[in-house]
Amino acid sequence: METRMRSFSEVWSGIVSVFSTFEWVMIVELLLFAVIIYLVLKTLWENNARRFTVVYILLILMAGCITLFSARFDMLAFYLFFLVLSLFFLFLFNMEIKRSIWNAGKRLPITASSVATAKMTAVAARADEYVNGIVKAVQNLSKNDIGALIVLSNGNLPKEIIESGVSLNAAISSQLIEGIFIPKAPLHDGAMIIYGDRIQAAGCFLPLSQKDYPKDYGTRHRAGIGITEVADVSTIIVSEETGIVSVVKRGEITRYVDSEGLKRFLKEYYWKEFNAEVKK
Repeated sequence: METRMRSFSEVWSGIVSVFSTFEWVMIVELLLFAVIIYLVLKTLWENNARRFTVVYILLILMAGCITLFSARFDMLAFYLFFLVLSLFFLFLFNMEIKRSIWNAGKRLPITASSVATAKMTAVAARADEYVNGIVKAVQNLSKNDIGALIVLSNGNLPKEIIESGVSLNAAISSQLIEGIFIPKAPLHDGAMIIYGDRIQAAGCFLPLSQKDYPKDYGTRHRAGIGITEVADVSTIIVSEETGIVSVVKRGEITRYVDSEGLKRFLKEYYWKEFNAEVKK
């Protein structure tokens, strides 16, 4: 069955007709659209998903054009598509949204600059504590050629990955990190998941990258790269054969990372994690 397409003159006449009969209900609809779009774009932007922002906007524009020019689709179909699309993107980052709502509920009004400065100092001290503990452990593992794979999570890892390992929910310490990756230890072959100030799980299985890499990139490296291709996380890899430390972000691996480079890498993660607390 052939779909009749509206002409430009018909579309223009329809648009003119809408504005000529403009009612307050339309203002409410426009405000709701604006709020939903703002929430989705804000969520994508804050979670380093800027590529999804372009996809989201293009899909809305395409759906709008199809609705305008196709006689088979009306505004109700467009509304349904828009809502489903927006809910889909919000669902992808539901953990981040829940965390933001929870933190917002605990926010207290801050007016004194001295209080804000003190809070920033406390957050920086916490971040340094976690960074130094992880760096110390990675350096010791590297010196002894002990393989390791650490995932820095933003709370949006699939449930299946977390449950593939052993839940720990333990405080970060260099001794615990080293102990988990000691050869022949029960969890040493899997990945460790760090989420904020806790070691969330260990011994987890990650998806492997399907791209072509040099032969010295073993399963640990492919897993460390693969998880960053499907989730907004970063990884730290210690080679079992050479002790070389690598870091991965958005599928891009950087090798031969020294202690200072690792500190910068970790501080970027922790400042992102704790930046909201400074603004409370």
